Amino acid sequence: MKIVSLNTGLPREVLWRGRTVTTGIFKQPVEGRIALRKFNLDGDCQADLSVHGGLHKAVYCYPLEHYDYWTKELPGRELPMAIFGENFTTQGLSGDSAHLGDQFSVGTAEVVVTQPRLPCYKLGVRFQADDMVKRFLASARTGFYFAVTREGEVGAGDEIELIARDPNAVPVSEITRLYVARRYSDPDLALLARALRVAALPESWKQYFQERIGEMS
Repeated sequence: MKIVSLNTGLPREVLWRGRTVTTGIFKQPVEGRIALRKFNLDGDCQADLSVHGGLHKAVYCYPLEHYDYWTKELPGRELPMAIFGENFTTQGLSGDSAHLGDQFSVGTAEVVVTQPRLPCYKLGVRFQADDMVKRFLASARTGFYFAVTREGEVGAGDEIELIARDPNAVPVSEITRLYVARRYSDPDLALLARALRVAALPESWKQYFQERIGEMS
């Protein structure tokens, strides 16, 4: 497991559907070693901190392996590194293998998996396509976020090494599936009971699932 591309970017204004939108989704690969801090990488910033960034979403990861899927889904579309707005383009670490609460070392930093990505309309801005948000979520290939537990320096090529796994760990891909599922089976409810015990899962996610469970019961 490693970082294939390290990507940063600052907010910019773009024209979308006749209005000006400020977004930090446009990121570019960077060379050398970059400081990874509690809220983001040096040289990286989010435009709307009410839904992006913060302690629980300091680093957005997107697997390189998913690029193959989108190459088939979007024929003729160029897909340069970081087009999905990710900070870490990873190899060997996906939503199936990454679990809530997984702790990793990368470079001289340490991180923990907190939640999947839920795309907003700015992904559509990046792709200049209204349907991209819906397609992205339906693909179940949305990537995931790290919180930073120890600041350090990271760079492309750094290995991502598992340090510890939460005893209640649930794959990120399952959390994404359960977020959009209309109904929960008994095994789903068992998974959610485990996920709700993972300290790294933000309270907003726990509240969402608790409300869903309450509605069903």
